[in-house]
Amino acid sequence: MTQGAAPQDSQGDILPTRPLHTKLDIQKIPEDEAGADAAQSAATIILTPTSLNLTNTTQNVAANNAGNSNSNSNSSFGPGSAAGYPAANPTPGGVRGDEYKGPKWWLYIRSHWVNTSELVALLAIFLGLWAMAWVLLPEYSQPPTAIMRIAFLFVGAQIAGILVTFVHLPDMLGMLFFGVLYANLGLANFEGYQKFELFLREMALINIMLLAGLGLDGDAFKRLWFMILRLTLLPTIVEVAAIAGLANLTLSMPWLWGIALGLVITAVSPNVVVTVMLKLKEDRLGLNSGIHTLIYAMTTCNDVVAIFMFGVIISVIFSTTSLTQQVLQGPIGIGIGLVFGYLYGSLLQYLPSRSATYANGLRFVLTVLGGTIAVMGSRVIGYTSAGALGCVTTAFIARIGWRREEARLTAQQLQAQQTASVPKRLDLMWKFLKPVSFALIGKEINFNVLQGHVIGYGALLVLVGSLFRLAFAYLSTYGGNLSRKERAYITISGFPKATVQAALGPVALDMARAASVASAEQLALAGNVLIISVLAIIFTAPLGAILMLRLAPYWLKHGDAVEAADSPATPTAPALGSKNSSKGT
Repeated sequence: MTQGAAPQDSQGDILPTRPLHTKLDIQKIPEDEAGADAAQSAATIILTPTSLNLTNTTQNVAANNAGNSNSNSNSSFGPGSAAGYPAANPTPGGVRGDEYKGPKWWLYIRSHWVNTSELVALLAIFLGLWAMAWVLLPEYSQPPTAIMRIAFLFVGAQIAGILVTFVHLPDMLGMLFFGVLYANLGLANFEGYQKFELFLREMALINIMLLAGLGLDGDAFKRLWFMILRLTLLPTIVEVAAIAGLANLTLSMPWLWGIALGLVITAVSPNVVVTVMLKLKEDRLGLNSGIHTLIYAMTTCNDVVAIFMFGVIISVIFSTTSLTQQVLQGPIGIGIGLVFGYLYGSLLQYLPSRSATYANGLRFVLTVLGGTIAVMGSRVIGYTSAGALGCVTTAFIARIGWRREEARLTAQQLQAQQTASVPKRLDLMWKFLKPVSFALIGKEINFNVLQGHVIGYGALLVLVGSLFRLAFAYLSTYGGNLSRKERAYITISGFPKATVQAALGPVALDMARAASVASAEQLALAGNVLIISVLAIIFTAPLGAILMLRLAPYWLKHGDAVEAADSPATPTAPALGSKNSSKGT
């Protein structure tokens, strides 16, 4: 063979040559494979769906990974990319990082454009609707009107959420702080629209509960029921008891109010946890120990228990009936919620037919309508606790039937089905309701009436409650063949608080304001619940996300590429204690 000629095989065919790495390429390999730890921080929380039902997302990720591996076997998701999307260009126009001389903010936007474009699209929709309203309803579309101030609150919260991701903080903090700023500038007086505010808050809570119900995996619960039960009940009971006792001692809060506060604080943020879990699946961490199944189930069950019990306690607090009726609030609420959820969820299994042209769209509308009827109807009949359970049960029963249908579909039909499935549509709905939820809870923080001792003791309550939860959650993980580091990782996955706190925090205050006889004491106690809920979000959401992302490479085992691609959203290992789950389960 002459020098410089292409290598040939025994038949004389030219063999493909492997290009040599340039110095720049060699420097970029660690960045692509493992250097995302800094950029892949809590800021990515805004960039991924929030649904606890990750079957669709994971399969899309696997399909993308399989397709991308043909062209670039070492490719990985970009620092800010969401699961299911290809990696963004590292620099605008495909220019190499060392050659690009433009502003860094433009480089950041372009590298995260795949996900940021969704948020920009939402802002474009708002501007288009505002322009239409300006022409058709000019009396309502002027900036000084209350309805436009409400709209500007949500749009500003969305923009603030985007901006804080530039400093690698969760977008929810930007939304929350914008609401605080908006209120203290005197722009949050929405006189005459209090019922509209209440409706938006309830819709955010409905969205969370529907996603929780759709994310419940009956098969996983059958396999891991005992550990899921321990991880759900033991840390929750201990944290609520610690917060209630400390609140009674420090803030003179009655026991029922302390328990209500503890139930708000104890709920784990599905938004944070699911986002981190998606990142771990991309990095093939913890796939072979059933850890993902356990964390998803624990998060969902914890939120369901917290939301339901909060509804029971808050119903008793504001009840004006006899003691006997107050005691029966819980059992009656459970019965109403289960019966409604089972009947409505069974209806959704058959209406509309899977073969209908717009089956997914109609299912989405009917599912949201069912959740709305459950929550708002329970408030009308006086059994608030029935709403949360009815909402979750509706989604869970409906999903059982939909999964049976999906099992009979071909791979191509399944992919088409999942592209516009009900969980995906609820994810899109959450993109609208997320800034609503966090901005409205921030709006209630008024610096003029804040009391220093409430903030100080509130921070202490959050800290002590979290420490008790972590300690007893770690004890609850005993009983399987998990290593100490894996048990510790499952423990810290219950630390971040955000989504449920934003939805439940203002509920007591809304009910106190809506009471026939407004009590100054109840208004003060409800205000304290809201303030401490905000503190829980500020302290735990970013820290929890960062801990989960940074500790995962050190505490969880790597799975192989085949296992990561073939595993369903909730790994179906024969048992949590098995050291290696079989391929394809």
